[in-house]
Amino acid sequence: MLQALPFLWRGLLVTLAVSALVVVLSLLTGIMLGLLRVYGTPPLQAAIQACSDIVRGIPVLVLIFFVFYGLPAAGLHFSSFSAGVLALAIFSTAQVTELARGALQSIHPGQNEAAKAIGLRFGQRMTAVILPQAARRFLPGWVNSVADAVKGSALVSLIGVVDLMLAIQQVIGRTYQALPLYLLGGAIYFAINYGLSLASRHCERRLSYYQARE
Repeated sequence: MLQALPFLWRGLLVTLAVSALVVVLSLLTGIMLGLLRVYGTPPLQAAIQACSDIVRGIPVLVLIFFVFYGLPAAGLHFSSFSAGVLALAIFSTAQVTELARGALQSIHPGQNEAAKAIGLRFGQRMTAVILPQAARRFLPGWVNSVADAVKGSALVSLIGVVDLMLAIQQVIGRTYQALPLYLLGGAIYFAINYGLSLASRHCERRLSYYQARE
Protein backbone atom coordinates (compact mmCIF):
# COMPACT_ATOMS: atom_id res chain seq x y z
CA MET A 1 0.00 0.00 0.00
CA LEU A 2 2.88 2.38 0.72
CA GLN A 3 4.29 1.68 -2.73
CA ALA A 4 0.89 2.54 -4.21
CA LEU A 5 0.75 6.03 -2.66
CA PRO A 6 2.33 7.79 -5.70
CA PHE A 7 -0.26 6.11 -7.93
CA LEU A 8 -3.07 7.22 -5.62
CA TRP A 9 -1.62 10.74 -5.59
CA ARG A 10 -1.78 10.89 -9.39
CA GLY A 11 -5.39 9.72 -9.20
CA LEU A 12 -6.16 12.47 -6.69
CA LEU A 13 -4.65 15.07 -9.02
CA VAL A 14 -6.93 13.85 -11.81
CA THR A 15 -9.94 14.10 -9.47
CA LEU A 16 -8.98 17.65 -8.53
CA ALA A 17 -8.46 18.58 -12.20
CA VAL A 18 -11.87 17.20 -13.20
CA SER A 19 -13.56 18.94 -10.27
CA ALA A 20 -11.85 22.28 -10.91
CA LEU A 21 -12.73 22.29 -14.61
CA VAL A 22 -16.34 21.39 -13.87
CA VAL A 23 -16.65 24.09 -11.20
CA VAL A 24 -15.14 26.85 -13.36
CA LEU A 25 -17.09 25.95 -16.51
CA SER A 26 -20.40 25.57 -14.70
CA LEU A 27 -19.94 28.78 -12.70
CA LEU A 28 -19.22 30.94 -15.75
CA THR A 29 -21.91 29.36 -17.92
CA GLY A 30 -24.47 29.05 -15.13
CA ILE A 31 -24.26 32.70 -14.10
CA MET A 32 -24.60 33.81 -17.72
CA LEU A 33 -27.62 31.56 -18.26
CA GLY A 34 -29.06 32.66 -14.92
CA LEU A 35 -28.89 36.29 -16.02
CA LEU A 36 -30.56 35.40 -19.32
CA ARG A 37 -33.16 33.38 -17.43
CA VAL A 38 -34.15 36.48 -15.45
CA TYR A 39 -33.49 39.34 -17.88
CA GLY A 40 -33.71 37.67 -21.30
CA THR A 41 -36.64 37.61 -23.69
CA PRO A 42 -39.58 35.32 -22.76
CA PRO A 43 -38.79 32.71 -25.47
CA LEU A 44 -35.17 32.58 -24.33
CA GLN A 45 -36.21 32.26 -20.70
CA ALA A 46 -38.54 29.38 -21.59
CA ALA A 47 -35.83 27.59 -23.59
CA ILE A 48 -33.27 27.89 -20.77
CA GLN A 49 -35.83 26.70 -18.22
CA ALA A 50 -36.74 23.69 -20.37
CA CYS A 51 -33.11 22.68 -20.90
CA SER A 52 -32.35 23.11 -17.20
CA ASP A 53 -35.32 20.95 -16.18
CA ILE A 54 -34.37 18.21 -18.66
CA VAL A 55 -30.71 18.10 -17.59
CA ARG A 56 -31.52 18.11 -13.86
CA GLY A 57 -34.00 15.30 -14.41
CA ILE A 58 -31.36 12.98 -15.91
CA PRO A 59 -29.05 10.95 -13.64
CA VAL A 60 -25.45 12.12 -13.91
CA LEU A 61 -24.23 8.64 -14.82
CA VAL A 62 -26.67 8.46 -17.74
CA LEU A 63 -25.43 11.86 -18.93
CA ILE A 64 -21.79 10.69 -18.75
CA PHE A 65 -22.57 7.52 -20.73
CA PHE A 66 -24.57 9.54 -23.27
CA VAL A 67 -21.68 11.93 -23.94
CA PHE A 68 -19.01 9.20 -24.05
CA TYR A 69 -20.90 6.38 -25.78
CA GLY A 70 -23.87 8.10 -27.43
CA LEU A 71 -22.47 11.22 -29.07
CA PRO A 72 -19.88 9.29 -31.17
CA ALA A 73 -22.87 7.91 -33.11
CA ALA A 74 -23.52 11.52 -34.18
CA GLY A 75 -19.87 12.03 -35.13
CA LEU A 76 -18.83 13.75 -31.92
CA HIS A 77 -15.92 11.94 -30.31
CA PHE A 78 -14.44 12.81 -26.91
CA SER A 79 -11.69 11.34 -24.83
CA SER A 80 -12.83 9.76 -21.58
CA PHE A 81 -11.48 12.73 -19.60
CA SER A 82 -13.17 15.31 -21.86
CA ALA A 83 -16.44 13.39 -21.89
CA GLY A 84 -16.48 13.16 -18.11
CA VAL A 85 -15.75 16.86 -17.66
CA LEU A 86 -18.33 17.87 -20.28
CA ALA A 87 -21.12 15.72 -18.84
CA LEU A 88 -20.49 16.83 -15.26
CA ALA A 89 -20.20 20.48 -16.36
CA ILE A 90 -23.54 20.28 -18.19
CA PHE A 91 -25.25 18.86 -15.11
CA SER A 92 -23.61 21.32 -12.75
CA THR A 93 -24.42 24.23 -15.08
CA ALA A 94 -28.12 23.40 -14.83
CA GLN A 95 -27.86 23.56 -11.04
CA VAL A 96 -25.90 26.82 -11.03
CA THR A 97 -28.37 28.37 -13.48
CA GLU A 98 -31.24 27.75 -11.09
CA LEU A 99 -29.20 28.99 -8.11
CA ALA A 100 -28.35 32.20 -9.97
CA ARG A 101 -31.95 32.67 -11.06
CA GLY A 102 -33.21 32.26 -7.51
CA ALA A 103 -30.59 34.62 -6.10
CA LEU A 104 -31.31 37.31 -8.69
CA GLN A 105 -35.08 37.06 -8.33
CA SER A 106 -34.78 37.29 -4.53
CA ILE A 107 -33.55 40.88 -4.85
CA HIS A 108 -36.42 43.32 -4.39
CA PRO A 109 -37.39 44.98 -7.71
CA GLY A 110 -37.14 48.34 -5.99
CA GLN A 111 -33.36 47.96 -5.93
CA ASN A 112 -33.26 47.82 -9.71
CA GLU A 113 -35.72 50.69 -10.06
CA ALA A 114 -33.73 52.86 -7.67
CA ALA A 115 -30.55 52.17 -9.64
CA LYS A 116 -32.36 53.14 -12.85
CA ALA A 117 -33.60 56.34 -11.24
CA ILE A 118 -30.05 57.55 -10.59
CA GLY A 119 -29.06 56.86 -14.19
CA LEU A 120 -27.14 53.59 -13.94
CA ARG A 121 -27.00 51.48 -17.08
CA PHE A 122 -27.81 47.76 -17.03
CA GLY A 123 -24.21 46.64 -16.61
CA GLN A 124 -23.65 49.18 -13.85
CA ARG A 125 -26.82 48.10 -12.07
CA MET A 126 -25.71 44.49 -12.19
CA THR A 127 -22.16 45.02 -10.93
CA ALA A 128 -22.87 47.76 -8.39
CA VAL A 129 -26.32 46.88 -7.02
CA ILE A 130 -27.83 43.52 -7.95
CA LEU A 131 -24.93 41.05 -8.10
CA PRO A 132 -23.30 42.05 -4.78
CA GLN A 133 -26.59 41.47 -2.97
CA ALA A 134 -27.34 38.26 -4.85
CA ALA A 135 -23.86 36.84 -4.18
CA ARG A 136 -24.54 36.20 -0.49
CA ARG A 137 -27.72 34.31 -1.28
CA PHE A 138 -26.07 32.43 -4.13
CA LEU A 139 -22.98 31.29 -2.21
CA PRO A 140 -24.35 28.56 0.14
CA GLY A 141 -26.18 26.73 -2.63
CA TRP A 142 -23.20 27.07 -4.96
CA VAL A 143 -20.86 25.49 -2.39
CA ASN A 144 -23.24 22.54 -2.21
CA SER A 145 -23.08 22.36 -6.01
CA VAL A 146 -19.27 22.35 -5.85
CA ALA A 147 -19.36 19.52 -3.30
CA ASP A 148 -21.68 17.58 -5.61
CA ALA A 149 -19.22 18.13 -8.47
CA VAL A 150 -16.35 16.76 -6.37
CA LYS A 151 -18.35 13.71 -5.36
CA GLY A 152 -19.71 13.26 -8.87
CA SER A 153 -16.19 13.26 -10.28
CA ALA A 154 -15.85 9.69 -8.97
CA LEU A 155 -18.27 8.59 -11.72
CA VAL A 156 -15.72 9.33 -14.46
CA SER A 157 -13.89 6.19 -13.32
CA LEU A 158 -16.69 4.21 -15.02
CA ILE A 159 -15.53 5.40 -18.45
CA GLY A 160 -11.87 4.69 -17.80
CA VAL A 161 -10.55 7.92 -16.32
CA VAL A 162 -7.91 6.97 -13.74
CA ASP A 163 -9.08 9.29 -11.00
CA LEU A 164 -8.79 8.68 -7.28
CA MET A 165 -11.63 6.13 -7.23
CA LEU A 166 -10.34 4.04 -10.13
CA ALA A 167 -6.81 4.24 -8.72
CA ILE A 168 -8.11 2.89 -5.40
CA GLN A 169 -9.95 0.09 -7.15
CA GLN A 170 -6.85 -0.88 -9.11
CA VAL A 171 -4.73 -0.91 -5.96
CA ILE A 172 -7.36 -3.04 -4.21
CA GLY A 173 -7.13 -5.50 -7.10
CA ARG A 174 -3.42 -5.93 -6.33
CA THR A 175 -3.38 -5.73 -2.53
CA TYR A 176 -6.87 -7.00 -1.55
CA GLN A 177 -6.94 -4.30 1.15
CA ALA A 178 -10.41 -2.99 0.38
CA LEU A 179 -11.46 -1.58 3.75
CA PRO A 180 -8.45 0.69 4.50
CA LEU A 181 -8.29 1.94 0.92
CA TYR A 182 -11.98 2.80 0.73
CA LEU A 183 -11.70 4.48 4.13
CA LEU A 184 -8.77 6.48 2.78
CA GLY A 185 -10.77 7.50 -0.29
CA GLY A 186 -13.76 8.51 1.81
CA ALA A 187 -11.53 10.54 4.12
CA ILE A 188 -9.99 12.39 1.18
CA TYR A 189 -13.37 13.28 -0.33
CA PHE A 190 -14.61 14.36 3.10
CA ALA A 191 -11.55 16.56 3.67
CA ILE A 192 -12.03 18.31 0.33
CA ASN A 193 -15.72 18.99 0.89
CA TYR A 194 -15.28 19.96 4.54
CA GLY A 195 -12.62 22.45 3.48
CA LEU A 196 -15.05 23.89 0.93
CA SER A 197 -17.69 24.19 3.67
CA LEU A 198 -15.31 26.10 5.95
CA ALA A 199 -14.30 28.41 3.10
CA SER A 200 -17.97 29.06 2.34
CA ARG A 201 -18.72 30.03 5.94
CA HIS A 202 -15.75 32.39 5.95
CA CYS A 203 -16.90 34.04 2.72
CA GLU A 204 -20.44 34.40 4.05
CA ARG A 205 -19.14 36.12 7.19
CA ARG A 206 -17.01 38.47 5.09
CA LEU A 207 -19.93 39.34 2.81
CA SER A 208 -22.17 39.96 5.83
CA TYR A 209 -19.51 42.20 7.35
CA TYR A 210 -19.08 44.32 4.24
CA GLN A 211 -22.82 44.61 3.65
CA ALA A 212 -23.35 45.64 7.26
CA ARG A 213 -20.72 48.38 6.86
CA GLU A 214 -22.44 49.62 3.72
